[in-house]
Amino acid sequence: MLFRKIALVGVGLLGGSLALAIRARGLAAVVQGYVRRESSLAECTRAGLPDFATTDLLAAVRDADLVILCTPLAQMRGLTEQLLPALKHGALVSDVGSVKASVIADLESLVTNAGAHFVGAHPMAGGEQPGVSAARVDLFSNAVCIITPTSATNAAAQQHIEEFWRSLGTRLLKMTPLLHDELVARSSHLPHSLAAALASYVLQPAHPKEQPQLCATGFRDTTRVASGSPEMWRDIALANREPLSRALGELTEQLQQLQRAVAAGDAAAVEKFFTTAKQRRDDWCAQAASTE
Repeated sequence: MLFRKIALVGVGLLGGSLALAIRARGLAAVVQGYVRRESSLAECTRAGLPDFATTDLLAAVRDADLVILCTPLAQMRGLTEQLLPALKHGALVSDVGSVKASVIADLESLVTNAGAHFVGAHPMAGGEQPGVSAARVDLFSNAVCIITPTSATNAAAQQHIEEFWRSLGTRLLKMTPLLHDELVARSSHLPHSLAAALASYVLQPAHPKEQPQLCATGFRDTTRVASGSPEMWRDIALANREPLSRALGELTEQLQQLQRAVAAGDAAAVEKFFTTAKQRRDDWCAQAASTE
């Protein structure tokens, strides 16, 4: 058992999945979650987490050895300021946010000045369905989890956070917050933005009424993540706006090159576009399979 008590601030898909996995793996004697609404208490019970959640933030955090923020990014600073009076001296505070530089800038000094330790983390796991009802005990198994220490990170605290995520079955990577944000802008935030744009464009009412009937498996697979929480993705896009804006611009240039080749009837250029994409994806799939 790694901790006596773990507090999860926010119990949606990630927080709920953490609670299930922590209990299944026996990583804490007590796991308690904070939710904003009374209705969420019943949802936690239906998800297999009875007597787990509370709407009292300070009660959830009090005496916790580890506090993990599992809320949308825009809520993290305000909730951290609220929970500080109950934060145990020497406690570990972490998060699951998919943007790191702004989160660390907001939270690291707050937590340190309160006598605790902050270590940023980002498990690359999730799904398009939000809420604790979508929680899964195996969500983090074999997922990559990025740890983003800074020059102010306490070494022992970082080691404990790494051990925690390793115990959940994740594969760890360590990098700076800025490098993390640049990489996930391309691999995570950009695909979601494209899926949302594609769903919005293809399914707009201005198209013929038969259009949705012609949207089959390829369209469904490509746009799956567009069903994610708009609130969460609004926060992500704005928190990581500079790297995401660059990625959108670079991809727009590639699409414009394809557009010009198609318009010109340049068969060689069009085939090269699709060949390059296929080869790079096939290589990535093979490499990913070798690490499982």
